[in-house]
Amino acid sequence: MLIKNLALAGAFALSATVMTTTAVAACSFENDVEIKTLSAGFEAWKAVTDAMAECGNVSAELDQEFRTKQPAAFAANPSLYAIGGVSNGTVTPLLNEGTIRPLDDLVAKYGENLSPNQLIRVNGEVIAIAMMVNTQHLMYRKDIFEDLGLDVPRTYDEVLVAAQTIQDAGVVDYPLGATMASGWNIAQDFNNMFLGYGGTFYNEDSTPAVNSEAGIKALEMMKKLTAYMDPEYLVSDSTYVQQQFQQGKIAMANLWGSRGGAMDDPAESQVVGKVGSAAAPIAVEGGPPATTLWWDGIVIAKNIDDATADAAFRVAMEGLDSEMVQGANEDAIWLISGYTPGDMASGAIATATATPAPISYPSTSQMGLMHTALGNKLDGFFTGNMTAEETLAAVEEDYISQAKEAGLLE
Repeated sequence: MLIKNLALAGAFALSATVMTTTAVAACSFENDVEIKTLSAGFEAWKAVTDAMAECGNVSAELDQEFRTKQPAAFAANPSLYAIGGVSNGTVTPLLNEGTIRPLDDLVAKYGENLSPNQLIRVNGEVIAIAMMVNTQHLMYRKDIFEDLGLDVPRTYDEVLVAAQTIQDAGVVDYPLGATMASGWNIAQDFNNMFLGYGGTFYNEDSTPAVNSEAGIKALEMMKKLTAYMDPEYLVSDSTYVQQQFQQGKIAMANLWGSRGGAMDDPAESQVVGKVGSAAAPIAVEGGPPATTLWWDGIVIAKNIDDATADAAFRVAMEGLDSEMVQGANEDAIWLISGYTPGDMASGAIATATATPAPISYPSTSQMGLMHTALGNKLDGFFTGNMTAEETLAAVEEDYISQAKEAGLLE
């Protein structure tokens, strides 16, 4: 199943527009229905769920492993959660299992402040409400680059040159950080690089296509980059890289835009005002930034009664209002009225508006299986147990097994 409307264009139009609204009361109603949410745990979700909680009787579970927990939790009857935090990369299992409900009636009832580009549709029905856009793009230490006379890298070859210069200068523990933790993260890092080299994940008949020249080049470039990273990069997820930046241990990383605001949080960062952002580097001349575009937002469980769904959607709208944005402006590139793009949004905006632009992460059943297969098998290459060709062959074998079980291949 493919999500056709990814609601990205309107978000980046905000880069040239300062939107103003009048803040409303903390919560416009008193919620007396128990509402539970399950979402990722980065700063934007903290802001949204805190705003929801102002209505009362809301308990939020913020968990970076949400994507593995949601399918079973939403398949339960009744669902273990009323609200799910999703993205275009994690909503597909819920759609395929039919465990989230269409939202058109609730949008008509309570969604008067939503903009059209927040309405994520599948087969004409609204199935999710987008709150923000996200992408992995280059973040770098402005002070180090200035001191060493370095230009901001535009290509991955230039990233390698800059990394060597930074390593020779000995100004940080490691020139580079990367979200290459085993499983989902390393698979996504490969996805970005693979697309940068012009790769295609699967053919029209759903057969796999990653064991290709683009796949080999992607792995080879990723391996070159690891020479400048913490040797424990296979445990390095987004939080790990964020903390490396905040503690002054790294000088560059292709990191999620939603992590940018944390760099300037004086309560936890030693590099306030020192981190800049730029477009994700390209892998080949004339190619797009080697990354993908994402949206994050909310869905409502199907396996709950209508009264709970009604209350959940009302609570969600309170969490996605302009008052929340005004208190968390730097935590995301919001799709919500009231957002003013800040300095750390510039890299994401430059990435999304590049020519050619990166694609939106494919929200298909095939891509879900491919992402899992990549996460299962890529470690073998980076631990030296398999060649690039052997690794990609193992990925395709894993994918084929899953696809046959799912009925996508015979």
